[in-house]
Amino acid sequence: MKAALFKALRKPLVVEMVADPTPGDGQIVVRVSHCGICGSDLHMTEDPVFGLTPGSILGHEYSGEVVAVGHNVQRVCLGDRVSVMPLHGCWRCPSCVAGEPAWCTQMRIEGGGYGEYSLASEAQCLRLPQVLALGDAALIEPLAVGLHGVTIAQLAPGARVLVIGAGPIGLATVFWARRLGAARVAVIASSNRRESLAYSLGATAFVDPSDSSADAVNCALGAPADFVFECVGKPGMLTRSIEYVRPRGTVVVLGLCTAVESLVPFALVAKEVRVQPAAFYSMRDFEICADALAANSEVPRAMITDTVSLDALPNAFEALRQRNQQCKVMVRPGA
Repeated sequence: MKAALFKALRKPLVVEMVADPTPGDGQIVVRVSHCGICGSDLHMTEDPVFGLTPGSILGHEYSGEVVAVGHNVQRVCLGDRVSVMPLHGCWRCPSCVAGEPAWCTQMRIEGGGYGEYSLASEAQCLRLPQVLALGDAALIEPLAVGLHGVTIAQLAPGARVLVIGAGPIGLATVFWARRLGAARVAVIASSNRRESLAYSLGATAFVDPSDSSADAVNCALGAPADFVFECVGKPGMLTRSIEYVRPRGTVVVLGLCTAVESLVPFALVAKEVRVQPAAFYSMRDFEICADALAANSEVPRAMITDTVSLDALPNAFEALRQRNQQCKVMVRPGA
């Protein structure tokens, strides 16, 4: 099969022919239909902290059709249309049985969506509603990240919410914050390139990038934020989040920052701010997102700004490292 391979840090992906995957016990092979390019993939190919192995096939936001099954596969059949949760576990411990392999002691993250075929465990697969298109189903993973963040925040109905960052995760957080009861959702970003997208996904205000002060945020929300979702993942964002949130408010950390972050603890203590990290998701999150997309995929689909072939992936991938007009770029390995 054809796949885009990681070769070395800070080097472009390379499209090559590799062996087709063969399913083992409890495994299935998926013909990849669509796979989203995630910002974390960009981070993994430039930061040694992730320990990415040369020859790895990235791509963890994907959907497709089951084309081969191994022994003892019971829940998934040939021809099933699926979304694949990219978390591997032992599938026997309480966390795995509960659909939360993120907390399994054997958990690992593997992609595979940047290839024509991908190998997965049947336990990772969510069968899709028939009305849900495979291209839209590739949005389940980033939507699940946002859903998990909003859920773990224990968002109160009528809350004032600030989302820092207007990338796919920030926009997914906007989407779920509004649908789970937030009265006002303001977005703040480094530019207004995605202002219209933020509004289409449910934002009630977009803070002028030229004025990111707490006063400007308070004006947009009518009062200090009850909940701040940090969806950027750069040094300094946590400090800004604490500045924006109200006393005894909640800061949810969704941004993936691997650099050293410094802050003044007094700012945190003086407000008694609750800081809640949010990592990964559960199979239940995937199910909720699939149902939401099946009911109305038009709104989240607005995040998809381009679709490229596998051969065009390396150049599209590198282009995303610079400021650009894209939001979510999809790859179609079979195109």
